[in-house]
Amino acid sequence: MPPGATIAPRPVDSLPAVRRFLAPVVLVPLAVVAALVLSACGSSTPNASSSSTTSGSPTASGGGSSPTSSAPAANPPVVSGATDLKAEPAIGSGTTPAPTSLETKDLVVGTGKTATASDTVQVQYVGANYTNGKDFDSSWSRGQPSVFPLNGVVPGFAQGIVGMKVGGRREIVIPPALGYGATGQAPAVSPDETLVFVVDLLAIQ
Repeated sequence: MPPGATIAPRPVDSLPAVRRFLAPVVLVPLAVVAALVLSACGSSTPNASSSSTTSGSPTASGGGSSPTSSAPAANPPVVSGATDLKAEPAIGSGTTPAPTSLETKDLVVGTGKTATASDTVQVQYVGANYTNGKDFDSSWSRGQPSVFPLNGVVPGFAQGIVGMKVGGRREIVIPPALGYGATGQAPAVSPDETLVFVVDLLAIQ
């Protein structure tokens, strides 16, 4: 990923990537169709994402659907350094077919407070494309954790963190419907791309 490019969850103060990448945008098939029709006719509709949102960031607007519960990951990508909370983990490529529902796997189980959907959290995270394991965003690369409200990120990112305990590390596999959908977030995230995040929950504010 080019230096300075971020796709992480949008932080309260310095999370241009993540927060914007994960900004919840609830879209339904009819809404998508309507938008395409209007676009073809030369009409435009407001974009829910901030104009300063970094492509691929968890806080950037996506094509997610309404919240759903996550399921244990059946065969998630391999994570190197999975339990070393002092270093950035490395996400491997996934296997086909990619999951069609949100999947989570606790790599380290925390012992602190449990995150809820209305919380503002402080996290370290790295995000990669499922198909090739290529990183598209990382708070580690920026040298500091990210802070953002879970109701201000893409649905899959928020849903994957809910239920985590402070001190834990979780792998989250997000299908397109709960990420950036058919639109993607060029150039970092391709259309209909399944995403993988490894998130360390440092604190709940």
